[in-house]
Amino acid sequence: MPTAPIADPYPTDAHWREQELLLMREVMKWVGRSLGSHEVLREMLHLMSELLGLNRGRIVLRDTPAAGAALGPATASIRHAYGLTGMEIRRGVYAQGDGITGRVLQTGLPAIVQDIAHEPLFLFRSVASEQFPAETVAYLALPITLGNTTVGVLGCHRIRSRQRHLNDDLAVLKVLATLAGQVLHMEQLVNEQTRHLRARNAALSQALSTHAARYGLIGSSPALLQALSELERVSQSQATVLLLGESGTGKELFARAVHLASPRSTQPFIKVNCSAIPDTLFESELFGHERGAFTGAHQARPGWFEQAHGGTIFLDEIGELPLPLQSKLLRTLQEGAVVRLGSQREVKVDVRLVAATNRDLAAQVQAGHFRQDLYYRLNVIPIRLPSLAERPGDIRELALHFVNRANQTHQKNVYLSPEALDMLTQQPWPGNIRELGNCIERMVLLADQTLLTPGQLQPYLPQASTTPARTAAVAKPADAMADAPWPPVQPAASERTGTAPLGVRPYESAHSHTVQVLQHALEQHQGNQSRAAQSLGLTLRQFAYRLRKAGLR
Repeated sequence: MPTAPIADPYPTDAHWREQELLLMREVMKWVGRSLGSHEVLREMLHLMSELLGLNRGRIVLRDTPAAGAALGPATASIRHAYGLTGMEIRRGVYAQGDGITGRVLQTGLPAIVQDIAHEPLFLFRSVASEQFPAETVAYLALPITLGNTTVGVLGCHRIRSRQRHLNDDLAVLKVLATLAGQVLHMEQLVNEQTRHLRARNAALSQALSTHAARYGLIGSSPALLQALSELERVSQSQATVLLLGESGTGKELFARAVHLASPRSTQPFIKVNCSAIPDTLFESELFGHERGAFTGAHQARPGWFEQAHGGTIFLDEIGELPLPLQSKLLRTLQEGAVVRLGSQREVKVDVRLVAATNRDLAAQVQAGHFRQDLYYRLNVIPIRLPSLAERPGDIRELALHFVNRANQTHQKNVYLSPEALDMLTQQPWPGNIRELGNCIERMVLLADQTLLTPGQLQPYLPQASTTPARTAAVAKPADAMADAPWPPVQPAASERTGTAPLGVRPYESAHSHTVQVLQHALEQHQGNQSRAAQSLGLTLRQFAYRLRKAGLR
């Protein structure tokens, strides 16, 4: 902060001009640095004192009555000051026409008091008379205006006996009063625009939250509302929508939301999980078959595309679609027609496609596992769904929703304390909303008490790391595992570190088990996938998915 104490007892006019230019330059730096008036105006008063010797500067502004307060006489008070104590600032309140400051507010004309000790209108309200020096002290007060309205006063004290013309001080103060008015006006415009934008954002958020509730989507975080806003904008079109994001982020709910927000909302919504259909049945399931098309086809059956005619078809996990079927799907999308298995006749279909995947389809294209032309046909309107880590503010609302749903489903009466809800918001939830919902349902089913505190909630929370026993088993080569007991012997709870607590299945990645482990599990259970999956701590769907990834189907 520049300080230039006046060392020369007889400063020259050139010296004062340098001080004035330095003051203006520094004040304008603050104007460019801050949109708020407080820093700029306080620094202005500071520089007035340090560079020009205009002491105890203050800016008095009109008071705005509080909402709902009884109307009384209009007042103004000191808002910005330099060289005044907090108590002196609080005493600086003036009514219209009250003393010198009040008259400047009332008339909009500057006031010059040559000697405050001999001026009856000078009130000594902020600073008592005995605190002033023995020298003659003047008081200068200039109006601060916005447009044609006087909104405040710039005032300061000045020692009369000094080597500087009074008119020079007045000229500088006029410039500073004008600048103060512009700074206040700019702040007023910024505040009004900010209030307008906040009101508009609040209205949009409220509208989107209402829509989210209508679609069954829980939450109001910016990431969720952004995805929903994109969904709303494209829902009226017929373009294909590709939902991207991690597993468990609610792709089916978003797909249904696309359908409900579209003109097709009264028509069928057909959902197809591509990862759950065997390769041999894909074509028949999607496009239908004629009687006698294959063994067991005793009657003709329309496929999912025909059943979705006029509505929307949702192809979940579309990255699992076999390559031979990808070309037929592309032809269906381009021509709007299907050919049933065992038939040569085209059946026209009017279907809006919504697809979803948690895979990187661009990487799949590069690896040759997904057709490039189909990828371009699907990637018309990609919408990325946020993970739960991107919307932590929604965890509390989601948890309460899942608790209520689980209580109703299982006729229980379990509730979470505020501290327990806070604990849930601090969890990573790598499995996203699905993992949170499963954890809440397990907690409701197994809880012994009605109100769960953080200590009682802890056993139901998943842990991030994998069990050591499983890690060791995965690391063993196939021949070393031949003589090992299966499933692997689990250590006692006291020996386990970083493992999931009792009753909790840890979140596993798609590559959590090697090919040898999967093969060994199948061999040990004579090809029974359900028992093999159970021995590995997986669901049947997870086990089947890993088999396909390993090429063991």
